[in-house]
Amino acid sequence: MTTPLVEMDGDEMTRVIWRMIKEILIEPFVDLKTEYYDLGLKNRDATDDEVTVMAAEAAKRLGVAVKCATITPNAQRVEEYGLKKMWKSPNGTIRRIMDGTVFRTPIIVRGITPYVAGWSKPISIARHAYGDIYNAVEYSVNEGESAYLVVCKDGLEIKRKLIHSFDCPGIIQGMHNTENSIRAFARSCFNYALSEKLSVWFGAKDTISKIYDHRFKDIFAEIYQSEYASLFEEAGIYYMYTLIDDVAARIMRSDGGVLWVCKNYDGDVMSDLVATAFGSLGMMSSVLVSPDGKFEYEAAHGTVTRHYYAHLKGEETSTNSVATIWAWTGALKKRGELDGIEELSAFADRLERAALKTIESGYMTGDLIPLFKFEGVKPVKLTTLEFLKKIAENI
Repeated sequence: MTTPLVEMDGDEMTRVIWRMIKEILIEPFVDLKTEYYDLGLKNRDATDDEVTVMAAEAAKRLGVAVKCATITPNAQRVEEYGLKKMWKSPNGTIRRIMDGTVFRTPIIVRGITPYVAGWSKPISIARHAYGDIYNAVEYSVNEGESAYLVVCKDGLEIKRKLIHSFDCPGIIQGMHNTENSIRAFARSCFNYALSEKLSVWFGAKDTISKIYDHRFKDIFAEIYQSEYASLFEEAGIYYMYTLIDDVAARIMRSDGGVLWVCKNYDGDVMSDLVATAFGSLGMMSSVLVSPDGKFEYEAAHGTVTRHYYAHLKGEETSTNSVATIWAWTGALKKRGELDGIEELSAFADRLERAALKTIESGYMTGDLIPLFKFEGVKPVKLTTLEFLKKIAENI
């Protein structure tokens, strides 16, 4: 390696696995160079979350980052860790700074059949990574109070609209997006679709959200027609907008092989649905791509808290590490591609093939065993460490 990866460490069981992957699967084979940032919850609290901002800025500077799963604290976590405050999602912070789009795709393994019988090809999810509820402002309202949406310019109020007058206590939420971010989102999706030869299905709810969602619809249509329509036609793919509920119904009836474009929250939910329907949240690749071609690879699941508590008691766990391995291989492949180091990209491909071969040979973590059906192969449950060592053998 010549240019470092931005390495963002995380929390709980995924933090344990992170170290194992480096020690067993990467460092024996790669002259690994990273610029390290500890995004563990305790360090985020100690630095007033500045470490997250620094990591995101480093990703913009160096071009490729790899991130471990992290805790987004709720009230229980604030008490458990003795936090100064309920810090926002580090993923949300990084996505806001990089202004990127998250692309998630199931990792297909022979022997693990999707729950939806017709899905013969992977379904990729494109998730807008800015705004909506992840950057929303919220407030608890008392009985007798009224809430307004107020727009100002240069300190002067220019528009006021009543949200609701409350005859009992209630709650309000204000969220936003920007046209620049939506345009970057559209171009990222269309570029990704062309690179992967995937038709694009975009769903929102413009019939209800006649300004907010409708603006997404209009911007996508404008950019597609002016910049991408002929390119899509040449590639033999197409772009379609319809309502989010219609896309969900169409996806269930499809054979897969499309890019499902979602707004921020929709993508959060639907990527988990697609991952689980294809087999497991532990079998999903995820990459954040910024409009100027910066990349942050991560696992698409949480920190596996239950396994971490068992690990702390000295118990053996059987935790699926595939998505975290794919975060590393994605970052190494991209670093090799950008720096012209073919051997680095080739190693990452080899590591992925070794991981798939391990599972297809019947050696896997416990979460995959109920899903695995491969004629003539009896699945064997391995511990977290045994699984990684088995992959190392297969490299």
